[in-house]
Amino acid sequence: MTQRLNQLTDRLRREIDDLPAQLQAAAKYIIDHPGDFGLDPIRVTAAKIGVSSNVLVRLAHRMAFEGFDAFRLPFRDALVTDSEDRLGQDWLLAMRQKDAFSAAQADFARNEVNVVTRSLRVLEPAKVRQATNLILGSNTCFVAASRASFALAYYFHYAGRMAHPGLQLVPRHVGSAIDDLHDADDGDCLFAITVQPYSADIIQAMRFVQNKGLKTVLLSDSDLIAPGLSPDVVLPVSTRTLHHFSSFTGAMAVLECLLGHLTNAGGEKARQRAERHLKAREDTGAYWQPSKPPRIRKSPD
Repeated sequence: MTQRLNQLTDRLRREIDDLPAQLQAAAKYIIDHPGDFGLDPIRVTAAKIGVSSNVLVRLAHRMAFEGFDAFRLPFRDALVTDSEDRLGQDWLLAMRQKDAFSAAQADFARNEVNVVTRSLRVLEPAKVRQATNLILGSNTCFVAASRASFALAYYFHYAGRMAHPGLQLVPRHVGSAIDDLHDADDGDCLFAITVQPYSADIIQAMRFVQNKGLKTVLLSDSDLIAPGLSPDVVLPVSTRTLHHFSSFTGAMAVLECLLGHLTNAGGEKARQRAERHLKAREDTGAYWQPSKPPRIRKSPD
């Protein structure tokens, strides 16, 4: 089924330039959003694209399907994400039995699966609940990391501020995190991210805010990263890797869980805030949009 789906999307890519404008818009949406296309009813898909349902039927016929449902079926059948845990890891074994490059790919993939699985297995709900409450209960939650870990902090801040507008990424101006923490008080908290080799700047920032009475949440591969530190919550992650740098896939999985809890706790306000952010970006041209298909004038009855 995966092979059939790949053949179908490859054909859409090859033929998209030769399609009429409305069919082009539909084809691009399907290529970009195969999961949504596999799940949504025809009217929902048409509304998202901005075309009529008949356009999707025409595209289905163009692709040699009897109708929309038959066209959508390969995309629907490919949605096996919710069943991955029941599919086993035979695919890794099969991959490893090919050439040397494929064997290395299988080893890297197995390591990342193990890193994510362990990080999620040791993630205690009680700790996540405590971290969620500390973050949402703060006036400002400073999110601090440095070097490679800064990418994790940036993403967490970017998405998490939809749930808590008080999230603030530090350092803000390529300086020290402490530069942005001088005005923090005990109504604020610090969410720090660092893995071995631990960042001296982050350790100093944690000591600095602890002396000011702030609560601290630490995401790390150890709860004992330096003497004199006693975070209120530690979210442990696995960083085992087969190359020279730490693996961040486990850390990202933990952050995604935390973001899910923050969003759930934020409720309707968080949802509306996310919609406003998305609309503002769309209105200011932050995202590329294809030319809108021409309106088709309906002939009078």
